[in-house]
Order: sequence, then C-alpha cells, then structure tokens
Amino acid sequence: MRIYNTLTRKLEEFHPMDEQEVRMYSCGPTVYGYAHIGNLRAYLFMDTLRRTLKYNGYSLKHVMNITDVGHLVSDADDGEDKMLKAARIEKKDPLEIAEFYMDAFLQDIDKLNIDKPEIIARATEHIDCMEKYVQKIIQNGFTYETQNTIYFDTSKLDKYGVLSNRNIEEQKAGARVEFDSEKKNISDFALWIKAPENHLMKWDTFWGKCYPGWHLECSAMSHHYLGEQFDIHTGGIDHIPIHHENEIAQSKGFSGKIPANYWMHVDFLTIDGGKMSKSLNNLYTLQDLSDKGYEPLVYRMFNFASNYRNKINFTWDTMDSSKVALNRLREGYWKHVNGTENVSDEVLQDFEKRFLDAINDDLNMPVAMSVVWEVIKSPVKSQKLKDLLLKFDEVLGFDLAHYEPEAEELPEEILELVKQRDEARQNKDWAESDRIRDILIEKGYQVKDTKEGTVLNQ
Repeated sequence: MRIYNTLTRKLEEFHPMDEQEVRMYSCGPTVYGYAHIGNLRAYLFMDTLRRTLKYNGYSLKHVMNITDVGHLVSDADDGEDKMLKAARIEKKDPLEIAEFYMDAFLQDIDKLNIDKPEIIARATEHIDCMEKYVQKIIQNGFTYETQNTIYFDTSKLDKYGVLSNRNIEEQKAGARVEFDSEKKNISDFALWIKAPENHLMKWDTFWGKCYPGWHLECSAMSHHYLGEQFDIHTGGIDHIPIHHENEIAQSKGFSGKIPANYWMHVDFLTIDGGKMSKSLNNLYTLQDLSDKGYEPLVYRMFNFASNYRNKINFTWDTMDSSKVALNRLREGYWKHVNGTENVSDEVLQDFEKRFLDAINDDLNMPVAMSVVWEVIKSPVKSQKLKDLLLKFDEVLGFDLAHYEPEAEELPEEILELVKQRDEARQNKDWAESDRIRDILIEKGYQVKDTKEGTVLNQ
C-alpha cells in the first residue's frame, strides 16, 4: 500500500508501527454550525482510508476530535471563538450549541455511511489532559507568558514549518499587518489563555480561570489515546500551514518527536469552479442536496470521480451524473444477484487484483471505480460477481448488501386482471383463472399463487 506523505512530499510505502493495528488521528469538526459538503469531503476521504486499511487486513485505533471550545474565527490567534460567536447569535449556551451541531454532524456521517472512528473525543471532556500537556511543554522550556496568554515559542525549535516548508522570516517580512506585539515571533501561538470575567467557557487551572488554544486539543488528545508517536494523521489541506504545523511544534516541545509518521491531506471542493462562501450562498449541506432530490450516497459517488489529493468541482450537472451512476451501480449489482452463469477464478482474481492495486495506489478511487464498472457491465450474470461487488463495497460503502429494487406499481389494467383472477379462484372457476393467468404471462409477468392471492413478478 502506497500513500502520499505531506511530511516528506513523496509517495511512500506504508509501514505501520504495529504490523496488525494502525493508529490514526483525524481532525474533526468545530461544532458551531451545520457541516457543509466541503467539510464532509474530508470525512469521506477519512472513511475511504479507514475502509482501505481494513480491506488490507489491518485493525484500527482511530481517534477523531470534536472541537467544542477554543477555535477562533481565524486558524491563528485572531478573532472571536467560533463557539461563543454561535452562542451569541443563537442566544444559547455554548455547550447547548455544541451538543446540537455535534448530533447534526454525526447524523450526516451516518447518512453518508461513513465508518465512525473507534474514539470520538470532545475537547471539553479533555481539559485535564490538555492542562498536563501544557505544563510539560512549559517544563521543557518552550513557552513564555504574557499578561493573558501562555505562548509557544517557535524560535526554540530546530525548525518551524516542517510540513508546509514555510520560511518564517519571509512571512514576517511580507506581513501586511502588525502581529500581536506581545508575541516574540510571528509564528508563535497561544497554548493557554486567561478567560475574561464574562467569558462563557473557562476552567479552573494551574494559571487561574483559563481555556485552551485550539491547536492544543489535537496534540493532547492524540497523545492521550495513541501515545507519543502513531501512524497516520489526516485533515484538510487548509490545516497544513498553521494547525498541523502547530501540532508538530507542540509535540516536539512535549516529547521531542513529530507525532505522526504519515500526514495525509484532502484538497478543496470548489463550487462551479469557485470557492464556497456565505456571500455566494453556496455553503450547501446534505439537507440542501436532499431538498433537490439527491440522496446522501449520490454525494458519496460524486467524490469517487476524483482522487482525494485533487480539487473536485461541484455542479448540479455532476450531481445528476452521479445520481445516474449510483442507480446504474445498484441495478447492475441486482442483475448479478439473480445470475446463474459461471465465472472463472482467473477472471475474478484479475478483477480483484486490479481493484486492490487501485485503492492501494494512494486511494485511487477513479481507477478502482473503473474496475467496478467492468464487473457491473459484464454480459455474464453471476452470483460470484455479486459476491465480488459486495467485497468491493467494503471500500465503496454503498451498502449494496441491503439494496433491493423498489417494487413498481402495477398498471390499472393488470390490477383489474389480478382482481378478476382472484375472484375466479374463489369461485373455483379454474378455466377462467387459467385464461387470465395466460394473459398475464403474455404481458411479461410471472404468476404465483399464494394464500393471499395472485402475486406477480416481472
């Protein structure tokens, strides 16, 4: 299995620290509003990675955080806390906001048939482990205090910017605004913040009533559940330059180690070739798609048209195409369910090898889907191909095992014939019953007699 490692900027063979179990951490949502489809692309990528690892025989210990405190409007140390802003706008308690939107997010990933991580960790439930993490970084000499904030001192690192390869001096020289005058370096970031008197989310800590910086939670919780080093860290490419750099910095300040061996990042979703934004009114949610007649799994199919490391462009036309593709996949699978022909082991092994080669080539889902379509379109209809599609679906996640075509409504003419035949049978008029049965057969129906009456199949 090969994956692209952002840390080394190379496609690398995947070698987990444990031959049987992969330990992985994924940056989860900040639950201050409904997730839009751009957000959800990251979790579909996370899901495909999970399913591919399982398909290769690994067990998983996978942690995903839920940010319900500390995430400012900017990914740096600027602006208002997103949770507090939502609470103010909706006139609700921040924890009430978090509970509502966390439940909405979990419902969305269920609708997309996303395989949930083994551990879902809420930031507010891990303040103690964050506090201990900060204290260790302080003891190791990587911080300084201002009046209200404990900052991480990035100048103490051998290098800051190992993931994004940013040149901090160039960034500082090109900065358009003055950075916080209390910071020593433009790249320094808040670990622990003293809460103002009217701040709604705060905890009693070693430094008084405080709340954590946003970046801290991922480092502290990944260490808490996965140890100082683990296999894979996932997130969006927007996490690379600040959030994930700061995670690496914190981890080096805590233990001297980069926490994950492989860093994987999913690229952006664009809308009609442009960005998603509130001003353009195109922050579509799953509910928006549903209101336009697209079930969630259509969006899942849409995402398989592009590799996770490439941008993918959302249009309503591409959603129409994805809807047609999902229907064809299901219909093609169902034809194999009732197939009676045989397929050689050589043909099955070829399909399976090419599918495995595709998913193991940095999750190349477009190529994997091309193999799936070959199976679907095979003129040979076989139970063996049905079983192969179900195996592929362990990665695809379309829940084919539970698919059954909806029964079509019978025309009025046919319903009337069924009624007449049932009446004839009740009257023991076997000749009339047989006559109507022959008419139904001529019209393409299979006729079956049951205790409840005449049943038709096409």
